[in-house]
Amino acid sequence: MPLSCSNNLNALNYAHRALIMQTTALNVGEHLVVTSSIQLELLRQFNCLFDFGQQSEIMVTIVSKLDTAHRLTIHDAQMNYYGTRLATCSSDNLIKIFELKPSGQTYPSAELNGHTGPVWQVSWAHPKFDNVLASCSYDKRVIIWKEISGKWQRIYEWNHHDASVNSISWAPYQFGLILTCASTDATISVLSFSKAKIWTHQIIAKAHDQGCNAVSWAPAVYSTSLVHNDGPLIRKRIVSGGNDNFVKIWREKKDGNWGLEIALEGHTDWVRDVAWAPVAAHNINTIASCGQDRKAIIWRCSSVDQRHWTAQELALFDDILWHVSWSLCATVLAVSGGDNEISLWKENVQNEWVRISESEEK
Repeated sequence: MPLSCSNNLNALNYAHRALIMQTTALNVGEHLVVTSSIQLELLRQFNCLFDFGQQSEIMVTIVSKLDTAHRLTIHDAQMNYYGTRLATCSSDNLIKIFELKPSGQTYPSAELNGHTGPVWQVSWAHPKFDNVLASCSYDKRVIIWKEISGKWQRIYEWNHHDASVNSISWAPYQFGLILTCASTDATISVLSFSKAKIWTHQIIAKAHDQGCNAVSWAPAVYSTSLVHNDGPLIRKRIVSGGNDNFVKIWREKKDGNWGLEIALEGHTDWVRDVAWAPVAAHNINTIASCGQDRKAIIWRCSSVDQRHWTAQELALFDDILWHVSWSLCATVLAVSGGDNEISLWKENVQNEWVRISESEEK
């Protein structure tokens, strides 16, 4: 049954972003944005994927193409929470913001110039914090931007990494305005906007030997084992992947510092991306990872406090993998890699992950 167009794309609970070398795909609502070189393609998906009993194919058609006017390769494209704005970043050091209309029309609204090197990623904060966007770059910097009175302004700059900042991830809004950054200098930084309205930072030193490539936040869930006088506690956790071939889970300690909870072994080469599923259904936490070894692995744990994670590998891919991304309800996984192919995977009733669709760029 075709999905109808909705003004609130986020309400459809379907979001994907997948990176293929220098190609990015982002699916919010019923729309998939594919960036290749300097052009965006807006695709529409026609099949609902939340029937666990079927392996339905996804059909997509091109709704529109957007020439971003970036001068060099686009590395990332991200829609905001409501699917009304699109941010892109490129090797031309620029970030561009476009307005998206339900009719499919798009038009540029802003160009942010602050980085002095290729911009690898952009990430929107939750709308609870207004229009806030973060970016990270080869220039070793992270910039946080905010739209104030219709104009985008740089409200904070983090320049304490010693090498390229490769990945950024906003914490669930329940924790506050917190951004985590992963760098080639082997460290992870956690930037927090405090009640005193100042930015503070914490550093996870030597997080991954030879560099950290990706970072992702665990969903905000209430602990079942700890009880506080004011209610259940929420544990903060992040997952990271790096050039030491490990997927690592970190937890905030009582003193506010971060410590390693567990290092998951399964990859035999660099881990290129990690993604913690945004929903912990039935208290089961799920993480996806992919890497240089052509593997995509699903990690699961019924109790993160007990640290017992199981690994399930998807079928071996034909090329190195660059990105994994979950749908908002964590029922579909997008995987992409060096063969310029985006594949979508879903778990069937036999608890097997099966490919339900693929997209190729020729």
